[in-house]
Amino acid sequence: MKNILFAASECVPFVKTGGLADVVGALPQYLNKSEFDVRVIIPYYTCIPAKFRDNFRYITHFYMDYGMKKDNVHVGIMEYEYEGIKFYFVDNEYYFKCDTPYSSDLKWDIERFTFFCKAVLAIMPVVGFRPDIIHCHDWQASLIPVFMHSTFATHPFYSSTKTIMTIHNLKFQGVWDIKTLKYFTALPDYMFTPDKLEFHKDANMLKGGLVYADYITTVSETYAEEIKFPFYGEQLDGLLRARSASLRGIVNGIDYKVFNPDDDKKIFAKYSSKDFKKKKAENKRKLQEQLGLPVDEGKFMMAIISRLTDQKGLDLVNYTIERICDENTQFVVIGTGDPRYENMFKHYQWKYPERVSANILYSDDLAHKLYAAADAMLMPSLFEPCGLTQLISLRYGTVPIVRETGGLKDTVQPYNEFDGTGTGFSFANYNGEEMLGVINYSKHIFFNHRGEWDKMVQRGMETDFSWNSSARQYEGMYSWLVSW
Repeated sequence: MKNILFAASECVPFVKTGGLADVVGALPQYLNKSEFDVRVIIPYYTCIPAKFRDNFRYITHFYMDYGMKKDNVHVGIMEYEYEGIKFYFVDNEYYFKCDTPYSSDLKWDIERFTFFCKAVLAIMPVVGFRPDIIHCHDWQASLIPVFMHSTFATHPFYSSTKTIMTIHNLKFQGVWDIKTLKYFTALPDYMFTPDKLEFHKDANMLKGGLVYADYITTVSETYAEEIKFPFYGEQLDGLLRARSASLRGIVNGIDYKVFNPDDDKKIFAKYSSKDFKKKKAENKRKLQEQLGLPVDEGKFMMAIISRLTDQKGLDLVNYTIERICDENTQFVVIGTGDPRYENMFKHYQWKYPERVSANILYSDDLAHKLYAAADAMLMPSLFEPCGLTQLISLRYGTVPIVRETGGLKDTVQPYNEFDGTGTGFSFANYNGEEMLGVINYSKHIFFNHRGEWDKMVQRGMETDFSWNSSARQYEGMYSWLVSW
C-alpha cells in the first residue's frame, strides 16, 4: 500500500473558489483504493459549512515554533471521513477564521499558508500517517518541499518521502520580500539565492516548490509545454525548461457523478446521447422563459460560464459582441469578476434585452441549467491551464468554441466537415476577427447542416473525460516515483 497525502488550500465539498478544489476533492476518489491510501489536508477555515464542521472529530493539538516568532503557535488537528477518504484540517483560529479562504492582503495570505505548510509536516508524525508522496497543489502548499529539504531534512519520519508539485495556474506564485519570508520561514540564507527562492530581489514561494519538489505536474500536456516559454511562463520559464525532464502534464477530469445530464436534478429535462435533441430543446425553452428571453428553440444559444477576467479572452468578446449578437442568437453569461466586463455584459443586456442575458453572479444551479440548454459554449482564453467548462459542456452536449491553448487544445477536437470528425470549434491566434469567423462558421453548421451538428454533439457526449483515465496516469506516476 502506498501512502499519498494531498496538501492544498481548498477542496470540494468543504471550500471552493475554483478548479483546484474540484481536482483535490475528486481525484482521490478515483485512485485505486487497494493500492493507494490517499488522504487530504487543508486548513480548518471557519467558512467551511457547519453541516461539515459540526461532524469533524478533534484529534489533538500541540504548539509549534513558527519562523522567528518568539511564541510557539497553536496547531490543532481535526479529522473527517467523506466518501471513504480521510481528511485532516489544520486548526488555528488566528490564521483561518475567515469568510473566504483567501484575503485581499497577499502578505497575510503568505503568512497563513507558510504556517499551513510547516504545520502539515508537523502533523503527520502526530497522526501516524507516513506519506510515501506528498502531492502539493499550487503556491499555497509550495513550501512543503522546501521545508522537507531544510527544517525537516533530518526528520526520520520523512526519510523516504517524495514530493510532487502541481501547478494549477502559474500566474499565482506567492511573491513577497525576502526579509518577510525569512521571518515567517526561518529558512537559511543560502535558500534565498537566484537558483532557489530568490525572484527579482524578492522571494517566491512557488519557485521554491518547483526547485525542491521531486517531480512537477501541471493540468494539461499543452500547458506543460507552453509554460517553458516566456509568453506563458510568468518569468519561471527558465526554471521550468531546466526541470523539463521532471515535468509533465495530465489533463484534469470531471466528476461524472456530479455532471451527468441523465441524472441531473438541477436541469429541467434529463437526457443522454441517445435522446438529447428533444430534451435539449426543452431545456432551452424553459431557461429562456426563466431568464425572460424570447422562447424560441430555433435561436442559437451561446453561453459563457466563467470568471470575468482578462485571462478568459473577454476583450475579444468586447471587440466583437455587436456582431455576435444578431437576431438569430441569444448570448447568456454567468459569472463575476472585473467590473469592466460585468458592466459590458450588463450594458448589452440593456441594449439588446431579447438577445443578451447577463447573470452577474455565480449560481451552480443556473450553471447546470445553462449547460443543458445552450447550443455552444464560448471559451476564447488567452491561456487556460486545463479548463473544466469545456469538459462539462461536452458532457452536456453543448459544443465548445475555444482558442487553441492549454487544456482547451488538448480536449476539444476541431470540427472537420470533410471527414465528419471533431467535437467543437477552435481558433489559433488571439484575435477577435479570427474568433468571430469561427463563431460564424459554427452558426452556419448549426443552421444549415443540422444533421452534422447533431452528430458532433453526440460525439462530444460520448467522449470520456471522467477522472478514470487521468487517475490511471497519476497512479502510474506515483508508483514510478515511489520505486526510485
